[in-house]
Amino acid sequence: MNKKKLLKYAVDYLSKYDTSKKNLYDILKRKIFKININSIEKKELINSINDIIGYLENNNLIDDNRYALSKINFLSKSGKSKKYISNYLYKKGLEKQVIQNNLIEFNEENYNWELNSAKKYAIKKNLLDLSQSYEKRLGKLARAGFNYEICKKVLD
Repeated sequence: MNKKKLLKYAVDYLSKYDTSKKNLYDILKRKIFKININSIEKKELINSINDIIGYLENNNLIDDNRYALSKINFLSKSGKSKKYISNYLYKKGLEKQVIQNNLIEFNEENYNWELNSAKKYAIKKNLLDLSQSYEKRLGKLARAGFNYEICKKVLD
């Protein structure tokens, strides 16, 4: 395997999945360790990963801001809280400042998105069923990352 094949693998991966720079770095690194080459060639390929990511970034094939916004949009529509989304993006290797900026931008465009997301979560987890105790339903919403005010609005 050489740098061209690694670049082709990265482009093929990006054609299927949108990802962060850090996550792509980890994926390419795992790919290098799986192939059967000597350790000197592996080190050279690992050193070339940053060049590949820089090339992809210059050609707009990978962008952490675009990735963050698309994930925030998707996760908010599937009933996830701001805390959950923030932690998810942090685990994917995005910087805290990028996450915060994109959450602020998303919040400005979609004012009540977290309340709507909490309602979807409550419907999905059957928390609007009054046969369960109020405290248990409140606890489930709180453990999902929603703040107290939102939990009260959803359950009242």
